Amino acid sequence: MKCLGSLGGERLAFLLNEALAKEARLWKVPLFKTCDNQGTNITLLQRENVVLWLRDLCSKFGYYPETFFLAISILDRLLASVKAQPKYLRCIAISSLFVAAKINEEDEVTLLVKDLAAKSDSGCSSGEILRMEKIILDKLQWDLYTATPADFVNIFHAMVMSSRPHLLDRWPQMNPSLHAAFLTRQLQHCMACHQLLQFRGSTLALAIISLEVERLIPDWFIVTTDLLKKAQIRNMDFVYCKNIVANHVFPETVVSASNVVYIFDPANSDLVRHQRMFYIHSGMHDPYTQSPTRGELWSRRTATMSNRVAPVKTSEPVAVEISAKAIDSGQLAENLSPCPPLQPVEDVEEFKVGGVKQIIF
Repeated sequence: MKCLGSLGGERLAFLLNEALAKEARLWKVPLFKTCDNQGTNITLLQRENVVLWLRDLCSKFGYYPETFFLAISILDRLLASVKAQPKYLRCIAISSLFVAAKINEEDEVTLLVKDLAAKSDSGCSSGEILRMEKIILDKLQWDLYTATPADFVNIFHAMVMSSRPHLLDRWPQMNPSLHAAFLTRQLQHCMACHQLLQFRGSTLALAIISLEVERLIPDWFIVTTDLLKKAQIRNMDFVYCKNIVANHVFPETVVSASNVVYIFDPANSDLVRHQRMFYIHSGMHDPYTQSPTRGELWSRRTATMSNRVAPVKTSEPVAVEISAKAIDSGQLAENLSPCPPLQPVEDVEEFKVGGVKQIIF
């Protein structure tokens, strides 16, 4: 597991901007049907099962966590680009893992295609994996490496450790490398969750980092808003994603939250009037070819490098206090947040407490 804690702030900012640029260029939301009686479309449950299967295979083969995350990225990007039938899902998944292992793993660890077909119990032959690999490379135009959620976890974790070097002092048995591995395991646990598919990897990674920082230090809000500014993540996406992660990773410890919801708008220092947001998945959405070598895959991974770091806009955090007045819960398609429902933005009274704006409904 990578640990970037020793890098300087300017280098971390450059890595973050580079990762955000890759994500903005390549990330798409894969859409699945909730259920499919016809059996012609891949469902959310089928996607969840194949992700868990890939996680088990990576553990069985001794692959790096980064290989698992890259395989899921390749899988989801392909499913967002083409319409595939469920009978091909395992072949797509094992071929995505085959490509990811070529990129991330050492030669002595990477399984040959015939060994992968035999040990994975995928039901695919070597020829079928090679044919699917060619399809993946063609459809993704050999542009395989987008920034994965694990990349963002590593960067955000290094930024937190840089600004809070004594974060782990209360746990002498824990070091930054072990802590980053712990957060990566939490991230692996989230990859199969279909509710998190709608969020970019940067948002998911920041949600996991924020929950951990909130557990460790009292001034977690300052750390979180600083990362929100640097990553330019939409605050409503972050709050909603964080609530889902909390319920998914810590279901037994989640309790009803207080009525204070902290919202940061990276593009505007003023409070933005938000409508209620609903996140609902829609249901739309030759054996003789030699497999490319590791060198060929790496040669396609070109990225424009720059020593300049993009300027970051500054803005102040905004705290919003929402009264727990009754609201018809039937209006919500699926309220997964432990926070109370948002009230309509009417008759807003604004005042400041300690330099922080607060809005009372």
